[in-house]
Amino acid sequence: MKAIFRHELSSCFTSLTGYVFAAFLLLFAGIFTMAYNLNYQVANFEYVLGDMSLVFLIIVPVLTMRVLAEERRQKTDQLLYSLPLSMTQVVLGKYAALLCMFLLPTAVICLYPILLSAFGSIYFPAAYGAVCGFFLLGAALAAIGVFVSSVTESQAVAAGVCFVVMLVNYFLSTLTGYVSSSAFASCAAVAVLILLLVVVLWRMTRNSTLALTVGIVLEGALAVFYLMRGEQLAGVFPQLLESLSLFDRFSTFVNGVFDLTAVVYYLTVIGVFLFLSVQSMEKRRWSE
Repeated sequence: MKAIFRHELSSCFTSLTGYVFAAFLLLFAGIFTMAYNLNYQVANFEYVLGDMSLVFLIIVPVLTMRVLAEERRQKTDQLLYSLPLSMTQVVLGKYAALLCMFLLPTAVICLYPILLSAFGSIYFPAAYGAVCGFFLLGAALAAIGVFVSSVTESQAVAAGVCFVVMLVNYFLSTLTGYVSSSAFASCAAVAVLILLLVVVLWRMTRNSTLALTVGIVLEGALAVFYLMRGEQLAGVFPQLLESLSLFDRFSTFVNGVFDLTAVVYYLTVIGVFLFLSVQSMEKRRWSE
C-alpha cells in the first residue's frame, strides 16, 4: 500500500496535476478572501469556504478522472492485479495520495485566519471548524470520483459523469422543491431506489438470486408499510433527497456549527464509495 501511495503521489507532482490543483484552489481562496474579508471587512472566514465549495465541481472530476480509468485504458491495471496486494490496499493507497495532495493547499488555507487576525477579530473555532468541514467535503467528493473512475476506462467519461453527479448533488436541495410530497409519490420514489439498489447489488455480485431476494423482500416490506401506514410516507422522499446533499451539510459548518452528524455522514460516504471502488476492481480482476 505504501508503494502505491508513493507512486501515485509522485506521479501527481512529477506532472502538472498536483501543482495546477493546488494553485487553482489557492487562487480562489485568495480571491474570495479578498472579496469578503478585505473588501467588505467581514470577519467570518467560514463564508469564504462556503463559496469556495463550488470549486469542487471543477477540480474534483479533473483530479480523480485518471486515478483508475487511466490504468484501465493503458492496461496497466493488469500489473496491479499481479501485485501481492489486495484491491483494498490499491484503492486505499491511491485515495490516500489524493487526500495528501488535497491536504497541502488546505494546510496553507489554515494560515489565512491567522493572517486575517492581524486586521480584526477572527473567531478561530468557527473558522477552523469550517476548514475541517471543507476538507471532509472534498474527501467525500474525491471518494465518489474514485468510484466513477473505477467503472470506465475513459478519462473524459469519468470526468463528465463525476461532474454531473456532483452538479446534481449541489442543486439537490433546490430540486426537492419540484418533487411531490404526497405519500404515493414518496412510496413510488423509494420503490425505484430499491430497484436501483438491486441493480447495483447484481452488478457487484453477479448473483441474481441474492439481488432478486433482496429486492422482493424490500419491495414487499415497502408495500405492506404503505398499505398499513401510508400517511407516514408523506414528505419522506423530499426530505431524503435533501439529507443526501453533501454541500448542504457543509453549510452547517459555514454557519459556525460543528455538526458531528455531518462528519459521520461524510465518513460514511467515503467508506461506501471506496468499498464500491474495491468491488468494481475485484469484479474486473476476476472477469479477465
